[in-house]
Amino acid sequence: MASRSPSSSPDSASGSGNVTDPARPDTGEPLGSDSDSDGDLGQFYCGGANSGVRLDGTELENAFETAAERLQDLVQTASREQLLYLYARYKQVKTGKCNTGKPGFFDFEGQRKWQAWRALEDMSVDQAMQEYVTKVDSLDPDNSWKSSERRGSERRTTFGGPAVSSLYQEEMIREEDKNIFDYCRENNIEHITKAINSKKVDINITDEEGRAMLHWSCDRGHKDLVSVLLLNKADINSQDNEGQTALHYASACEFADIVELLLKAGADPLIKDLEGSLPEEVTESSTISSLLRQYTAPKG
Repeated sequence: MASRSPSSSPDSASGSGNVTDPARPDTGEPLGSDSDSDGDLGQFYCGGANSGVRLDGTELENAFETAAERLQDLVQTASREQLLYLYARYKQVKTGKCNTGKPGFFDFEGQRKWQAWRALEDMSVDQAMQEYVTKVDSLDPDNSWKSSERRGSERRTTFGGPAVSSLYQEEMIREEDKNIFDYCRENNIEHITKAINSKKVDINITDEEGRAMLHWSCDRGHKDLVSVLLLNKADINSQDNEGQTALHYASACEFADIVELLLKAGADPLIKDLEGSLPEEVTESSTISSLLRQYTAPKG
């Protein structure tokens, strides 16, 4: 799938400026591979001062909360893969099994965090806490974190710390600053319908990345809005600057109901993007792959 720069976020389309996800450390480092292997964490023993001692009950809970506090001072030195590892376990402890939908097509870091959390599946809370504490201990074996007074005055929201945010956080934009793509991302069908009917906006208008309203609505999973746009004759096979159609977006974001809607409305599953990828090649969903194959299989 075509790569995109961070400026391809929803906020760049709105012209409202970028917003920092408080759950994400913006160190500027790529989300690459981590040389620090986690393969030795299978027994979930806490390191550091408690090396070789398995914690449980209240002791484990206290160690976990302390580790979450310690992480605030380790964010700048930890790799992105280490932070992803910690984020997933923090969410598993605080929320349980991954219970949110896959983040939008443009939210690449959100998708990485979601995938890391989802990969834990039914991991127990105790196991997640043990692994979290072990990892933090490995990042800070000397327990050289700041004093409690300093922590209290400099409390920050971190990738895997106590103030971790939701996977995707939208920026609040003033009503007068919104454009049609902002209304698409928030699923404001009433406003969009009025704009289309009044002829104040072209149904196929695109942003600076070549994304039409149909692309945005498919990216966000707004099925009803997709239906409205199609009824108003949106170009179903419109391609953005990287050759991707609305069907690519819906497939990549795993919105099977929208994929089916697009296919029934005449979306072409054989259109390739600039990297030569078909919609079927950008999805990890077997359900969506099956749907797409039904419309690409030879007839008769």
